[in-house]
Amino acid sequence: MTHSIAIILPAYNEEVTIESVIIEFNAALPEAEIYVINNNSKDRTAEIARSTLSNIGCKGSVIDEFQQGKGNAMRRAFLDIDVDIYVLADADLTYPAGRVRDLIAPVLSGQADMVVGDRHSGGHYSEQNKRSLHGFGNELVKKMINMFFQSSLKDIMSGYRVFNRKFVKNYPILVAGFQIETELTLHALDKRFRIMELEIEYVDRPEGSYSKLNTIADGVKVIFTIFHIFRHYKPLRFYGFISLMMVITGVVSAIPVFHDWIAYRYIYHVPLAILATAFEIIAVVTISIGLILDSISHQEKMNYEMRLLSWRS
Repeated sequence: MTHSIAIILPAYNEEVTIESVIIEFNAALPEAEIYVINNNSKDRTAEIARSTLSNIGCKGSVIDEFQQGKGNAMRRAFLDIDVDIYVLADADLTYPAGRVRDLIAPVLSGQADMVVGDRHSGGHYSEQNKRSLHGFGNELVKKMINMFFQSSLKDIMSGYRVFNRKFVKNYPILVAGFQIETELTLHALDKRFRIMELEIEYVDRPEGSYSKLNTIADGVKVIFTIFHIFRHYKPLRFYGFISLMMVITGVVSAIPVFHDWIAYRYIYHVPLAILATAFEIIAVVTISIGLILDSISHQEKMNYEMRLLSWRS
C-alpha cells in the first residue's frame, strides 16, 4: 500500500539554509511532497524555496501564513495539507534529512502515532548547543512534564517529528509560537497517543544562519503553556494544590487565635481569626471548582475518545 507523505518546513527568514534543506529531504525521501510554510519572511526565503522546488521537480509548494509564529505556521499546514504521513522539520539544517525514513517507519507500521527525533540521548544537543540557558530550560520543562504525566520522555522540544493522519486531524493547535513542540507532547500524553523517540544526530545552525529563539522570552512562554495545560488537563490536582496551600495558610494564620482561646478562653486576635476563616473558605471554594472542572474534563475525554473511534467515517 502506498502512503502519501508530506514534509512540512516552517520557515521565517531562512534564505541561507532553505535550499539545502529542500534538496536534502527530497534526496532522502523523493516520493514525499515538500511544503515550505513561509511565515512572513523578510528575506528571499519564499523565492528560493519556490525556485528550488521547481528546479528539482519536487511535488509540493510554498504556503504563506501571515499570522506570526511557528504554531500558526503548523496550523496552516495541518489545515491545508491532507496526506497519510506528516513529517515536521526545521528549515535551518539542524536535523538530519537522512534519518527521515527511520522516523517514518514506526508510524507506517502502526507502532506509533507520533515519532520524535531525540537530540539528547546521544549527547549531540549538549555538544552543539551554545546557549546554556536554553539547555537548562529544556531540561526543566522535560522534568516538569515527566512528573505531571508519569512519563519518561527524553526530548520534549524536538522540532523533528512524524505524525500519522489520525493525530494531525484530531489535534487542535491553540498556541501561536515556538511552544508548539511542548503542546504537541502534552496533547499526545493527555490523549494517550502512542509516542516513540528515536535517537538522532543534531548540529547547530551553519554560519550566517541565526536562531529566532529568545531563550528567556520563549522559556517563559513554554512555562506558561505547561501552567495552562496543567490547569486545563489536570484541574483537580491544580486546584487541589491551591486549596491545600490555602488550608495551610489559614491554619498558620489561626495559631495565635487558637492560643488565645486555649489560654484565655477569649479571642484577642480578631483580624487574624477573620483572615484565617477567609483562607479556609477560599480553600473550600477552590477544591469545589477543581472537582467540577475535573468532572467536565473527564466528560471531554470521553467525548474525544468517541470522536477518535468514529473520525474516519
